[in-house]
Amino acid sequence: MLSSSQSTRLWRLISKHNTPTTITPLSQWRHLNKQYQPRPNLLLTTRHVTAAIQQQQQQENKGTKFKPIDDTPPLAQLPKLYKELSKAKLACLVALTTMCGYAMAPGAASVSTLIYTTVGTTLCISSANAINQWIEIPYDAQMLRTRNRILGRRSISPFHAFSFGTLTGAAGVTMLGTMVNPLTAALGAANIFLYTCVYTPMKRSSIANTWVGAVVGGIPPMMGWTAMTNGLEPGAWVLGGLLYAWQFPHFNSLAWNLRADYSKAGYRMMAVTDPKLNARVSLRYALAMVPLSLSIPYLGLTSWWFALDSSIANAGLIYGAYRFYKKSDEKNARQLFFGSIVHLPVLMALLMVHKVYDMDMSHLLSWDDDFIDEEESQSQQSLAPSPLHQQQSSSS
Repeated sequence: MLSSSQSTRLWRLISKHNTPTTITPLSQWRHLNKQYQPRPNLLLTTRHVTAAIQQQQQQENKGTKFKPIDDTPPLAQLPKLYKELSKAKLACLVALTTMCGYAMAPGAASVSTLIYTTVGTTLCISSANAINQWIEIPYDAQMLRTRNRILGRRSISPFHAFSFGTLTGAAGVTMLGTMVNPLTAALGAANIFLYTCVYTPMKRSSIANTWVGAVVGGIPPMMGWTAMTNGLEPGAWVLGGLLYAWQFPHFNSLAWNLRADYSKAGYRMMAVTDPKLNARVSLRYALAMVPLSLSIPYLGLTSWWFALDSSIANAGLIYGAYRFYKKSDEKNARQLFFGSIVHLPVLMALLMVHKVYDMDMSHLLSWDDDFIDEEESQSQQSLAPSPLHQQQSSSS
């Protein structure tokens, strides 16, 4: 048995730092130390311990406490949030391919039609991107690259994002249908459907999703062409084919460096399931860019100088794809990805430079053909000789 002094020291040691405990003095304590006086403030009960633990947890979790999503963010933040939700940089790049398709189509261009086509296409792209993020919220949260997206960090609610995607899609298709032509509107609606209802769910079930996604990327230049001609002539299919083939070296090289993320989220990409096929397909479609580029001057859309210049640009893409095929690593994948980003604007610029114009350059940008016809008729009337002048010339 402990002595009186030892018992006192033991109790003081227990109570010195107010250590949370449910230990209470023994009923025999007074027999061990006659000088002991009960101190009620040191008799910690379970309620006191629970309250102390809760207070400590509240202090630790103060910065990470769950907060409900605000369905109505401040109006000043909405433009920035919508820009991020619609993936504005990607939307602008796709809109440029639409403008290229419009410029390459034969006929007299109209500034108003070009504006309506570009804005309508951009709205369709924004709709597809927003709905895609709405569908993939739980999967984006598992990927390092996408976990900080607007919905992942709860900046807006999922319902808000879905409403934005629905409204922009309806506005884009309506604008294309009323201000451009029904064929272009149908292509825009088909692109939204393919991206959100076919490509997005297929990413988790089959590697064929990459081919469907390439179709989505090839439709915008065809929309630009149909906005001009209201038809799908061979030139539209060739331009769409160029963008279709370009998607594979571009996306497959990106997917290679993200294959760990894709695997974690359950996406069935070629880079995850069959890396050799991923590199082989990239090289195959990089080679396909050559005959597609040669068919453009054959159709009379550009001069044959485009065949030479585009071959130089395509050679750079093929070289990057070949290196990626021979040795699939992070360095070669990154070089091919950034090389494809440079390749596409260069190819579109070459199309503009070498285009064969089959019209008077004064009619290249016209707001209204009827207005020009009326202006021409007035100028012809002003140049015609007056009846008095004709009478004087006949008498002389």
